[in-house]
Formats: sequence, structure tokens, C-alpha cells
Amino acid sequence: MTRKQTLPPNPARLIEGLRDTGYDFNTALADIVDNSVDAGATKIDIRINMDPDGDILVSVADDGCGMDEQALLNGMTYGAQGRVDPKRLGKFGLGLKTASTAFCRRLSVITRSSGENSLVKATWDLDHVVSASEWELLLDAPTEFEEDLLNEVAPSSSGTLVMWDKVDRMMKNYSEPGGKHARNALDRVVAGFRDHAAMVYQRFLNDTDERSRNIVMTLNGQPVAPWDPFCEDEGETELVAEKMLEAELPDGSPVEFTIRAFVLPRREHFSSQESAKRARLTNNMQGIYIYRENRLIHPADWLGMFTKEPHLSLLRVEFSFNHESDEAFQVDIKKSRILLNEELYNWVLNEFLPAPRNAANERYRRGQRKKVGDEAKDAHEGSNRSISSKEQDLRKAEVTVVDPAAGDVEVKNKSGTVRLKLKVSESTAPGQVCVQPADSIDDGILWAPAIIDGHHAVRVNTGHPYYHKVYVPNLASDVTVQGMDSLLWALVEAELGTINEATKNHFEELRFEVSRLLRKLVEDLPEPDLED
Repeated sequence: MTRKQTLPPNPARLIEGLRDTGYDFNTALADIVDNSVDAGATKIDIRINMDPDGDILVSVADDGCGMDEQALLNGMTYGAQGRVDPKRLGKFGLGLKTASTAFCRRLSVITRSSGENSLVKATWDLDHVVSASEWELLLDAPTEFEEDLLNEVAPSSSGTLVMWDKVDRMMKNYSEPGGKHARNALDRVVAGFRDHAAMVYQRFLNDTDERSRNIVMTLNGQPVAPWDPFCEDEGETELVAEKMLEAELPDGSPVEFTIRAFVLPRREHFSSQESAKRARLTNNMQGIYIYRENRLIHPADWLGMFTKEPHLSLLRVEFSFNHESDEAFQVDIKKSRILLNEELYNWVLNEFLPAPRNAANERYRRGQRKKVGDEAKDAHEGSNRSISSKEQDLRKAEVTVVDPAAGDVEVKNKSGTVRLKLKVSESTAPGQVCVQPADSIDDGILWAPAIIDGHHAVRVNTGHPYYHKVYVPNLASDVTVQGMDSLLWALVEAELGTINEATKNHFEELRFEVSRLLRKLVEDLPEPDLED
């Protein structure tokens, strides 16, 4: 016979344990803002302040629909019943409580459902719950300070104010709690959330975006401006792929979602330096940006498909769906992660992304080739000085130029005399007579012998992957560059010193094969970040 036993959780242990649900500050505070968005707010005022003693107070006030006492009690219940509107950003009835107490020990909500109704207030005080060992919610009258905060946003209408007090997990402890270092740290927290909110609520904050209603949001009295990760207003942003597809719910019914891929302009092609700076063209901002109901829930990640490499830094992908797709994508409790089924995951990886990746890679490479060329111009000065000072003593052959235009030369060495075709040119920079960087070399080889101003020289292909992945990260190290240049110059001189009619084709094949092998060997080396 089956017996039943009710086992209510220990209030003190559970409410303390729920503080560790994995929120970071930006995600937690955005969860509170979500409630304001769900409430139909047109104005949201966020404040993060510190008093002289170092105590932090966080508040979010809005002019949304507000709540009467019954709705407030439901909202403060762990596992609250959901709102009727399935489009709401809040999903599980836990966000308000768990997001708040992840950073504070006292959460208060002050609200009214209309301008004619009185304010009602409810508070979860963790210290009280622990002391009483009961799920006791505190109900009392709002303070004058709390009334003023709400009335600034919703003076004669419905609205809600959320307060975080006893904030104990937002910043580390400082020896001088209200001092300069603590305030500087708080300023960084505020700036970080401003950037986060600008990105997460971009479609709501942009009054020209018709996909969502408009909201005015302020943080510590200053408007939060929208930030578009796809820079669609920039002339050279290119939409390289777009698909509207169906996913399948557990019951088999279909739901639609949209995926679009954008390749951003290179830094020098933005309309201004300020525009380029706003675009945040850093390696960590590439990836898939996931939107649920026009709210960004997961930014800048490839969902484990591949790692972030600089050559994809211009690629950003938008993945948008509505509430109907929640079960299809298994949206998590913090609304910050989705899971794609195997079929969809493989389609995005193997069918949708290859073309956008190639487009982003090509645009990046064009810019990188120019940057590498600019950097390489002066990077080989030390090598040229060092090699040219020893060249006469190290020569293994005498080279006579027969026809400079055609590149015909005659090489005389211990094996005899042989006619070759070499690049014959003048130096492109003062002293650049033994090692000369070249944008490309025939057949894509890494190096080739040359005669520059009568000197035996090596041309180094800056477009070869070996140069990009091995030379470029070390261009600032003169010793390393000299070491690699000396090796290539020595190979050239050894070739000139031993070549004959029977072996001249073999030397060409050797350079080609070595260059091909090096191309393969460096495939898995990390891409250098030329912005560093």
C-alpha cells in the first residue's frame, strides 16, 4: 500500500540555496526589467547607487500596469502563476525572486494598479525568513522615499517599483566601503549594465524599429541608447544569408523562426571612427545572437559549433523566434540559453553558416592583407642590416643579370654555370636588399630567390598562411624575425650555390612542396589579432 507524506522544504535552507542559481548581475537586473516590459511599461527608470557608508541600493521603476494586493502576493510567490499573455518575457514565476536575492538579502516591490488606488508593498527579507524559519512575506506601507521614486516615473497612474536592499553580492568587499575604489568599481558595474541593456532591449529602445513597441529607459538619470550588433545603418554592412524556417514542437506541430547572417564593414570602412568604435569590432562579439520576443536572450556565441577566431570577427548572426517556439528550443529558466535539436544544429552548422563564414573570412582577409603588408614594410629592417653585412662572406655563387626585364640571370657556382629566371628588381625601401616582403609570389610559395640592387635576396610571401600565423604574431620581436629571415635567405643562398641544369626544376618543386606542407601545418594555429 502506497503511503503519502508531505515534506515542505526548510524555508531558511531553501531561500538561501536559491541565491546560487547562476545569475550574473547583468542577467539578474535584466530579469527585473523584463517584468516592466511584460507590464506594458513605456518608461523604465533604473538606479544603481551607493551611500557614503558603501551600502548599495538598486531600484527599477516603471509606468506599467501595476498590481493590486492579490496580484502582488502571487508575484512574490516562488513559482507564481503566469500571466495570461504567453508572449511575456517572464516564464517560470521565479525570476523576480531568484534574480533579486542572487545579489541582495532584501527584495521589496511597491505597486498600484491605477492612479486612484493606494500603493501596496511586499518584502522578502532573507534574514527574517532565516530567523523565523517560516515563509513569511512582510507587508507594510511604502516609505516616502519609495513613493517619490515611483511617482517620478508614474505620477498619477499605475506602476511598479522594485527595490534591492542589503546588496551583499554585487561587488567584492573594500577596506573603505564607500571610498574611491569602491565607487570606481560601481561605475564599472553601471557602465557594464548600460551596454548590456542597450544590446538586450535594442529593438524596444530604437523608436524606428517596427518589430516591437517603443520604451524609454534611463539608467541613473541618463537615457539608455540602443545598440545594434548588426550595424544595419552602416552602408557596408552586408546581409549575406536569410532564411525563415520551421521547427517542431514536442507534439509535432510546427513553429517558425528566422535566421539572418550579416558581415560587418572593416574598421576603415565605417562612416567615422566613432561608428567603428560603437560597432565593437572585437573577437568576442562575433557569433549567433538569439532573440525571443524581440528581446536578446543570448549574445555572441557559436553554440559550441566552433571557437571564435579573428578571421570571423566581422560575422554576426541573428536567430529570432517567439514564445511559441519555447519548447522547441528548450528555453532555460534564466531565458539566457536555448538548445537546438541535432537536425537543426547540423543544418545551421553545415548548410547555413558556410557561405556567411566564407564571406566574412574574405572581407577580413582583405583588410588583414593590407594591415600585414603595412606592418611588414618595416619589420625586416634588422634582417636586412644583419644579412647584408655578412652577404659577401657567405655568397656561394656569382649571379650575372642578363636581361632584367625578363628576369634572365646566369649563376656560376662550384657545379658550373646555369641560366635561371629570377625576380630582378630595385629595393622598395632603403636598405631592403636582402629580404623583401611581397604581397604574393607565383604558385603561392612562401619564399623565392631574387636579385635586388645586385644583392642576393629572398622574397617572402606575406600572403602565405605561414607568414600570417607565424611571422605576424612575432613582427614586434626583431630577434625572432631575423631568425626566420636568416633561415629563408640561407636556403636561397644554398640553392644558388648548388643548383645546376639537372637540379633547377627540383629546387622549384622543393619550394612548392615545402610551402604546401607549411600551409597545412599551420592550419590549426590560432589566428593573430592584428588589433592587439
